[in-house]
Amino acid sequence: MFQNFNDPKKADNNLKLMSISAIVLVVLFVYTIIKSDNAMQGGSYYTGIIFLFILMGLAFYLQKYKSKIKGYIPKNKFQKELEDSTNNHNYESIVSNIEASTSNITFKDVAGIKSVKQELEEVVDFLNNPKKYKKYDVKLPKGVLLVGPPGVGKTLIARAVAGEANVPFFYQSGASFVHIYVGMGAKRVKELFEKAKAQAPSIIFIDEIDAVGKQRGLNSNDEREATLNELLTQMDGFDGHSGVIVIAATNKVDVLDEALLRAGRFDRRVFLNLPSKNDRIEILNLYLKNRKINFSVEKLSLDTSGFTSSALSTLINEALLNMIKRDDTIITQEDIQSAKKKIQFGTKQIDLLESSQKNILATYQATKAYIAQTKVMLFDEGLDTPSYTYPSKSQILKQISNNLAGSVGVEILLGEPYAVFESELVEANKLATKMVEQYNMATNIDEIISEIKKALYIEINKNKNEIIKLRDIMIKDEVIVF
Repeated sequence: MFQNFNDPKKADNNLKLMSISAIVLVVLFVYTIIKSDNAMQGGSYYTGIIFLFILMGLAFYLQKYKSKIKGYIPKNKFQKELEDSTNNHNYESIVSNIEASTSNITFKDVAGIKSVKQELEEVVDFLNNPKKYKKYDVKLPKGVLLVGPPGVGKTLIARAVAGEANVPFFYQSGASFVHIYVGMGAKRVKELFEKAKAQAPSIIFIDEIDAVGKQRGLNSNDEREATLNELLTQMDGFDGHSGVIVIAATNKVDVLDEALLRAGRFDRRVFLNLPSKNDRIEILNLYLKNRKINFSVEKLSLDTSGFTSSALSTLINEALLNMIKRDDTIITQEDIQSAKKKIQFGTKQIDLLESSQKNILATYQATKAYIAQTKVMLFDEGLDTPSYTYPSKSQILKQISNNLAGSVGVEILLGEPYAVFESELVEANKLATKMVEQYNMATNIDEIISEIKKALYIEINKNKNEIIKLRDIMIKDEVIVF
């Protein structure tokens, strides 16, 4: 009888039902007294009447002191977690805290992402001048997916888009949709889109979307899948003229469900790489604006290969703290060195790319650039390969060669193999496997890999000097362009 007291709504309903039942039964017995004299002759009748009055009194007692009684009853796990999630024990309040914010960040506050800005400028223009596009019935992509490693500024870029367009900005992390309560994630998604549509034009930004958008199937989770289905439904529910743009960020695009990436949802992808040397110079100049310095920004940009924009921000902040400790107003090389030590060996550990490591990576990338004859940046992992509808054998072999070139080049030029980008080796083996098992173009996977490596050894040895020149360019400029 007491099990439902863990749910306040059910407890109130049960108490009311008990009270009404007791009153109805008493009325029935009183009616029996009036209509039947024989009913008065049995002792069981009086026992029944007494029991009913006790029951009615108990119901009123429970109603009056229900809050005290509930305090003595152990709460189940669901009730405890629900109370932890909301101070007023209101189940609905879990999803009622979605509010729009305004962004005072613009593209001027974000440095080193020239190509990304160009990609997103038309999104901003659409939000600012929708009539220009509606006139020709042009629809912008509903979703823009920002793909890149942690710390490259995906969230900052989304806020800059909202700031440039001067529209409401709805921020949610993918993890905020993941609940143990069935249906809560889907309800949160629905409310998010309803509020964004009500304040259109607006931007919805979902950070770390892979938390909720993982491929369905293996290790499925009913609540997460229900949330993903609701997200897909909501993105289908508005057209390109709704004034709502959905921007999402992830560093694991390969784990996202295919339905999210199809046309009509997140059909535009913007890739953000680690900043190049010139990008780092722009970023450092932005962070050092209106600061007095006594060191070379260009030299610092060379010494911070592999740093993300957030890592550079941390470096300058630590240098400023050291300057303040010295009771000075000028950031010196001493402050920079102190900041580097804290970052490399302290609690804020960020991997610094030493000159020897940079040489290995530059050798790898220079060889890959030479073999593929395409633009390659120092930290590029993989190549932008064409998607062939009907790939030929020679096209697939060329892709495998491009993926293996860096590893073979490092082995030849540096005298031993190095593990650089594992993903490119995996891709080469995957393509060779397809040639054998799916396309029936060969009979042995190892044979394909072995033959391509032999051809690479010959070509790289023949053109060592050209590749070394490219490596020097890569070390200096961090990019090779053909």
